[in-house]
Amino acid sequence: MPYIEELLPTIVVALVFWFVIRAVSNVDRSERAAEAKVDEQINITAHQEDNKSPKADN
Repeated sequence: MPYIEELLPTIVVALVFWFVIRAVSNVDRSERAAEAKVDEQINITAHQEDNKSPKADN
């Protein structure tokens, strides 16, 4: 039993660290996906505006 009492704080800290790193990783993944979606929408909008604008014949 004394071994468990000695190892318990280390195990708890390791688990907390793991959960925090996992949460940060998930947030980063979600942020990158959202940013890619916004960039794609901006590119589509810009492409549509380019097709609508009259082009000068030189």
